[in-house]
Amino acid sequence: MINAVVAGATGRMGQRIIRLLKEDEGIRLSGALERADHPDAGKDIGERIGIGTMGVPLSTEVELLLSRCDVVIDFTLPEVTVPLFRKVAEAGKSMVIGTTGFSEDQIKIFRTAAQETPHLLAPNMSVGVNLLFKILPQVAEALGPDYDVEIIEAHHHFKKDAPSGTAVKLAEVIARALQRDPETACVHGRHGLVGERRKEEIGMHAVRGGDIVGDHTVMFCGTGERIEITHKAASRDTFARGALRAAKWIVGKPAGLYSMLDVLEI
Repeated sequence: MINAVVAGATGRMGQRIIRLLKEDEGIRLSGALERADHPDAGKDIGERIGIGTMGVPLSTEVELLLSRCDVVIDFTLPEVTVPLFRKVAEAGKSMVIGTTGFSEDQIKIFRTAAQETPHLLAPNMSVGVNLLFKILPQVAEALGPDYDVEIIEAHHHFKKDAPSGTAVKLAEVIARALQRDPETACVHGRHGLVGERRKEEIGMHAVRGGDIVGDHTVMFCGTGERIEITHKAASRDTFARGALRAAKWIVGKPAGLYSMLDVLEI
């Protein structure tokens, strides 16, 4: 049986993961982690999120939880994930990271630690989105530079980073397929007299509103036709199930920084 700690246990994703953990026979919740000043520390996490007693108290003691787990699942914030990751790696445990919004320097920290222990970093853990990561480069290569690329993403009004990590990854795989630098090719929104669109641009547009779980559309706009490829998530369970699948997969793997493409073998 795999023992998992869920970081950000009372957050939107943390709660969904814990609910699914309660039903999964291959992995169990060994710890529920929250920030040091959380008002509900010590309470049973199952009772706290409304699914009944689980016998797992909400804890702020990272080292204690790490001593009795195999993997940590994290959907929090970069400023929380990075220091937690350091402790996880030092303890020789694995981490499944679904948090987005990291800087390149922060990602280098993950890559360095992954030389010693296995970890997984994924901006999106749904099967459908990871399939897009796989096929969109082929679409971009087939269509070539004559088709303008625009990416539109929409999320709930609580999301703090923009564009979404998924949109950033979509832009990266398309840019590489078109032999462009995503850092210089991506244009984030447009306002005012911006002039004609440069052919190498990849437009990025972020929508925030209501309770949108996550929508991503990639548009390839040519002369006389437009191809749109869209993924819409109807429930956070899509991402939570992916995270559990990744957590069960990563335990026991050789050192390395893996992605959901490795888990899904696509």
